Amino acid sequence: MMKVEAMVCHGPGEPLRLEVLDLRAPEDDEVLIEIMANGLCHTDLSQIEGKRAPFPFPVVVGHEGAGIVREVGKAVTSVAVGDHAVPLGIAECGTCHNCRTGRTNLCEVFMAELGSPKPRFSLNGQPVYAYTGVGSLARFVVMKEVNVAKIRKDIPFDIACTIGCAVVTGVGAAINTAHVEEGSQVAVFGLGGIGLNVVQGARIAGASRIIGVDINRAREEQGRHFGLTDFVDPADGDVVEQIRAMTGGGADHTFECVGHTGLMEQAFAASRIGWGCCTVLGVPGEGQKMSVLPFDLELGRTLKGSFMGNMKTRSELPGLLDLYAEGKLNLDDLVTHRLPMAEVNKGFELMKSGEALRAVVSFQEGWGEA
Repeated sequence: MMKVEAMVCHGPGEPLRLEVLDLRAPEDDEVLIEIMANGLCHTDLSQIEGKRAPFPFPVVVGHEGAGIVREVGKAVTSVAVGDHAVPLGIAECGTCHNCRTGRTNLCEVFMAELGSPKPRFSLNGQPVYAYTGVGSLARFVVMKEVNVAKIRKDIPFDIACTIGCAVVTGVGAAINTAHVEEGSQVAVFGLGGIGLNVVQGARIAGASRIIGVDINRAREEQGRHFGLTDFVDPADGDVVEQIRAMTGGGADHTFECVGHTGLMEQAFAASRIGWGCCTVLGVPGEGQKMSVLPFDLELGRTLKGSFMGNMKTRSELPGLLDLYAEGKLNLDDLVTHRLPMAEVNKGFELMKSGEALRAVVSFQEGWGEA
């Protein structure tokens, strides 16, 4: 066992508290990673607030981390001590049927472990769970080798960490799930960290028009740094009718990135009859349902879901940093706040207020200082 500082949520709605946890040593097929930076995500917040809390309390949230490999088990071959790495909520074993088909990133190892989390942290002998099996709001994490992606070393950790969720979810949804075509018209509902990366993915795919929908007017100017061409404010009238008027009948592709079932229904309605595709990314509260009329599907529309952009986590996700290095992917404008770990609760408040696109926190000394 090793002693590890971590930010722990002890119950729904409670602020994160610094605790010193016990972290068990890595087994033969596991890796010890020192987390250097971690992005804050809305799904972390859903767990904290208890709106959608798939992991028992107490829990260490955080799943968008980047760090340095400090120890590897004797069976580990794909990463070595000193490598830079991203811990992954979705495994990629590379050998199961799902991995071999190339049609999904939902590895059977991930699916088998989804309902039975095995905590590696403990406090006073009692288990402390890790959100999505990662729990990267800790100085160190232990992960299975199949849950670790080796990344290039020339990208700062505060940038690299964003590919672990926001970037892969958004960019991957546009390119891998929806297969946005060159010249197509796209509408993105919700321009937070996920939505702006859908915008980026659509731009990379060659979309001719990318319409953003958000109640926060500041997102219009921010969105243009990522490829947004048009903006719709719901205060200006019926969103669906505005999009239909702008696109001549409906967008070729629409994306819901908030987790609001009413917006999901609007996004679906705003897709074009005949071939329009609506992709749902947002995570609603537990038990909430989206209503769809079968006739709207019979008119040729498609409704899809996307989990982490349908991008394979170990073999494909690191390539996003290549796109950043080539100037094709804007991650610099995505990270708007850098805070020390002591201010992590402030980071979540900045997210809730809409002030932050992505807040990144770290235990490293001097982090976030001017």
